[in-house]
Amino acid sequence: MSRASEKDRFELLHAPIDAADVVGRVRAGQDGAIVTFDGFVRNESHGRRTLYLEYEAYEPMALAKMREIGEEAHQKFAVHRVAIVHRLGRLEIGETSVFIAVSAPHRAAAFDACRYAIDTLKRTVPIWKKEYFEDGAVWAEGELPPAPPPAPKPAS
Repeated sequence: MSRASEKDRFELLHAPIDAADVVGRVRAGQDGAIVTFDGFVRNESHGRRTLYLEYEAYEPMALAKMREIGEEAHQKFAVHRVAIVHRLGRLEIGETSVFIAVSAPHRAAAFDACRYAIDTLKRTVPIWKKEYFEDGAVWAEGELPPAPPPAPKPAS
């Protein structure tokens, strides 16, 4: 049985994330806490100066996995609403790449669910980050987007 709220929000955006809007969508009178996670582009990675990042995703599956994380958060923690929003495309230093907001009647559940959401997202959602440096670019943590399927062989 689904415990997710119709007010939950799961999105992939190609434009900047409006954190205040996300928080406003999870806020409700019966809640006593909203916990947020704001992941943004830093200017350094592994001792190298970062110029910018690019995010790619298998969008239908990414959204489905994000909804699944929200459903699991409702099952595991006493939370009211969950929002997970991830940015795709090119992001400059300081721009938000992922924003999570969780509302709950009590802060402990909101903290726990928010931590669960970001940790699970990083492990399971098919979103890939390419880091651009002055001397080249790499896919973060060795993760690559899936290769396109091979072309069918012509019939002989």
